Amino acid sequence: MKKYLMDLKVVGNIRLHTDCCLLKLRSGKKLPEMVPGQFVQVRVDDSPKTYLRRPFSIHFVDKKANELWLLILVAGEGTRRLSNCVPGDILDVILPLGNGFSVPQTAGVQPLLIGGGIGVAPLLFLGETLHSIGFKPAFLLGARTKEYIVQHEEFAKIGAVYVTTEDGSMGEKGFVTHHSILRERNWGRIYVCGPHPMLVAVAKFAKTSNLDCEVSLENLMACGIGACLCCVENTVKGNVCVCTEGPVFNINQLTWQI
Repeated sequence: MKKYLMDLKVVGNIRLHTDCCLLKLRSGKKLPEMVPGQFVQVRVDDSPKTYLRRPFSIHFVDKKANELWLLILVAGEGTRRLSNCVPGDILDVILPLGNGFSVPQTAGVQPLLIGGGIGVAPLLFLGETLHSIGFKPAFLLGARTKEYIVQHEEFAKIGAVYVTTEDGSMGEKGFVTHHSILRERNWGRIYVCGPHPMLVAVAKFAKTSNLDCEVSLENLMACGIGACLCCVENTVKGNVCVCTEGPVFNINQLTWQI
């Protein structure tokens, strides 16, 4: 898929919690085609400590408004600066990058989309895409506390939303793999993004339950084009760059001990 270098204007910055915001970016030209699971690389200007672009999952594409949505979690100087953008600011963005999620080939199966923390980022676009072609996705969102459950209302517009929090302040207490809904439904496919231990745990559940499962990896990605080798992952075909071969992989492609 062709890559584009575009100047996108910030048209909205919504604070979701203390360390996370939703940036809405708009282009003066039609945005290129993007698929759920792909990501973008954003240049951080006026930040001497930030030499490299920052990668972000494509959270949503509003085709009517010609907008790209990104979830920004503050983790350092670069993301802090991006979280402080105001309407009218211009961001230099490379998009779209990587390979996305695949669509179930069997009609009628119900997909479950599982996200942990900021790992929910690619799931809104995926859920909306699946819903638009006739599937009925459900979401399982996990976080430390209810304050860190983001975009709940947006997910609820698409499908049923189930929640786990580590302190029990919202939904069921525990991790996503503890939620009762995992074993109460016959899911057709599982999609998941989040911290590595969560990905491994969900992959293990999917494997033992004989469920097809795709994971979006969050390996450190510096260049986004496979040049720097920061994001290498071992697969059944050998070492590959997550930024070019992923970030989405079927769990059967990975060498995890599951």
